[in-house]
Amino acid sequence: MKKLILIFLLFPFLGYTQKTYVPDDAFEQALINLDLDDILDDSVNTSAVDTVITLYLSNKGINDLTGIKAFSQLSELFCNGNQIVDLDLSNNSNLFELNCNNNSLSSLDVRNGNNSGLWYFTSLNNSQLFCIAVNDIAYANYNWSKDSDCVFSSNCGTSSIEDYQGQSKLIKILDLFGRSVIPKPNMQFIYLYDDGSVEKKIMLD
Repeated sequence: MKKLILIFLLFPFLGYTQKTYVPDDAFEQALINLDLDDILDDSVNTSAVDTVITLYLSNKGINDLTGIKAFSQLSELFCNGNQIVDLDLSNNSNLFELNCNNNSLSSLDVRNGNNSGLWYFTSLNNSQLFCIAVNDIAYANYNWSKDSDCVFSSNCGTSSIEDYQGQSKLIKILDLFGRSVIPKPNMQFIYLYDDGSVEKKIMLD
């Protein structure tokens, strides 16, 4: 009788499958088209994606790649030509090729502990991307392609004025030519602080 009770207690867990949250419908639909999922429900079975090596997602109308961390064996990711804003690849330590050109990136984290293993990297034509978080700045500068006004850093940090309140004082706002300006919508400019720190910004309309 005790064995029978134990079986009934364990039964709900026998059919349990770990899920990965995928909130972007275009991303999930692409996974369905690749036979990695079967229904639009904002999730995929982790066991269906954690062994995927190659993922071609170019020009799929994707805004959000949340869930990409579960692709722990991913070697090649081509997600160019979408509208992705934030991309965190810090859990994808097997990356060998990455193309995220022509997106709307403002945040890109490639601190995966194996930057030297990422042989091909390009993030061109992401006008709002001013900093890419990496483990190996020298390697990235020598081998990877990015927009000229973007930098590689081990800690990109945040870009809000509030982060500086009580720590440093804003003393000047310049345009990209070094002229003092008053910020206007859809204009790129540079904040100078009294502690010597510099910050690139854009004010969106």
